[in-house]
Amino acid sequence: MSAPTGPAVGGTGDITVRRCTVTVVRRGGWSWGPDPRGLVRQVVDALPELLADHFAERLAEDGPDVEITEPLTVTVRQGRPRGPGRPPGGGPPVEVHFAPVPVVAVPAEPPADDAASLQDAFAESFAAEPEPRTVPGAAALFAELAERGELDALLALLPDETLRTYLLALLGADDPAAARLLAELVGRAPVAGPAPAEALPERLRAAVAGLDAADLPRVLAGFLASADREEALRLARLPAGPRDQPDRADRADRAAGAAGEPPRAAEDTRGARATGEVRVRSVLPFLLAGPLARIGYLDAIGPALAGIELAEDTPLFAAALAYKVLGVTARGWRRAEGDAEAAAAFAGLAPPVAEERLADFARRVRPALPVLDGVLALSVGRGHDPADPLLITGTTHVDGGLLLVDAQGMFPVAWAAEAAGLLPHWQTCGRPPVLLCDGPLPPGTLRELAAAGVPFLTGVRPLRGDPVVRLPWRTPLWAGAGTAPDTRLAAELPDHAERLADLVTALATERRAVPLARDGGLERTVTLAAGLGLATIAWTLWRDRETPDPTAALVRFADLEATVRYEPGAVRVRVPRGRRHADLLAGGLLADVPDVAWLGGRTLTFSAG
Repeated sequence: MSAPTGPAVGGTGDITVRRCTVTVVRRGGWSWGPDPRGLVRQVVDALPELLADHFAERLAEDGPDVEITEPLTVTVRQGRPRGPGRPPGGGPPVEVHFAPVPVVAVPAEPPADDAASLQDAFAESFAAEPEPRTVPGAAALFAELAERGELDALLALLPDETLRTYLLALLGADDPAAARLLAELVGRAPVAGPAPAEALPERLRAAVAGLDAADLPRVLAGFLASADREEALRLARLPAGPRDQPDRADRADRAAGAAGEPPRAAEDTRGARATGEVRVRSVLPFLLAGPLARIGYLDAIGPALAGIELAEDTPLFAAALAYKVLGVTARGWRRAEGDAEAAAAFAGLAPPVAEERLADFARRVRPALPVLDGVLALSVGRGHDPADPLLITGTTHVDGGLLLVDAQGMFPVAWAAEAAGLLPHWQTCGRPPVLLCDGPLPPGTLRELAAAGVPFLTGVRPLRGDPVVRLPWRTPLWAGAGTAPDTRLAAELPDHAERLADLVTALATERRAVPLARDGGLERTVTLAAGLGLATIAWTLWRDRETPDPTAALVRFADLEATVRYEPGAVRVRVPRGRRHADLLAGGLLADVPDVAWLGGRTLTFSAG
């Protein structure tokens, strides 16, 4: 959201700003509140005081007036002390862009002979040293969901393996937030299982049995600090599974050590690119960051991976996401020229990103993927109008299953092995009508939908015994027993089916993020995330003049090149000027994205060049 300001915005008597642009960036959720323009006005009103506070020491000194004529960008970070006229809570992150005209006059002492230029000194006065960043843990993510009232909905979507994994992470955490979240989660842990080790320790259950909710955090905190902590962790530990098995690299290191050879150097995925500049063939991966940040998805990646001790591997997740919107993978595994460079640039890594390492990451990240999928599904469900239909299609790609999509805009909602896995998402979206499009449906799909009371229409020929009725329509069409025929939906079904088939082909069939992975968990997750990002771009830019289609966004921006510059506090993406840049800028799709997990917490910024 941007608000160009008029003349003399910052007239404090000592600092004069004649022209600037204020950009307000918010993260998480869909809404700007009841008065979005009022929020911008608050920030603009607070700007003179913020500048006066920053330059208070210089303004108290005598010296000549100084005029700066080059463009400057000032970032006022969240968390500054409040004063009169400042937004509540210190305000959102604000960027102030000063235009290339005589804009600022500041009393200052003459620089020393060996000092840097005044413009460099002015710019550096606003540049804060990047603080060491600690990735928030899983407790931070669950606490935020609890504050938004979405924790129960997310937990209902998680499989037992994921729930147990994060319970173990909270048991191992040593802070009050983890104890509070464990108090909320303990009642939801699966009690029955193949082995007692898959449930929480019986002693922990006995400790919290019969207590009021207000007493649970205190008791759990004491339990975690007790002498039985090690026993609790041992009892709660998951049985040996895929993520507990040593990978080939670990075995190779041990073999090398036994032979007296030095172990191989570990591949570092933590901000490998700190400085430098690279040109990429497609800016499209970077354009996904803004839409995903709006719904809180970007904020969830770091904590979700930290909960399974993979926080350092967030760049690998970013690389897999980038591959979903880059070139087609020929023969299912061969990358087009330049795609490896673009994916590595988006992830902040030095190319190439080894395919074997991506496959190993896909195996280890599997418990965290349902959390990310759930965050995405809940965000789409919040924005869905129950009067609009959902689409379901079967696919043989990425381990098969059923894909659920919002028909208006083709926003992906969820991917499940069978219809039962889609029912919670259908309920979250307000129980709308469902259109089943062409595709291989798992046996029993129509029966499961009818048993759950889902009103559906389909052109897919039913199996014997499916509870459907044939409709009098110009093409073969069936409805669930008890579903009221809707001619409008029947007429829209072919168009929806065609657009959905194009989306599945483009993202699931033609582009593979992790070709060497043994299962499709990571492939499905990044397909959903990439599809949502593309759908948001298409909806933002074209919904007023054509039917928004994520496949169109994929095609139209695939060859938009960009220059990426890495700095200690930011990653700057320079997009060539032209119609596409103008459309993206007008749609707010080039707003800065702060605190990107795979870039070490740096801000992703966009400019024209």
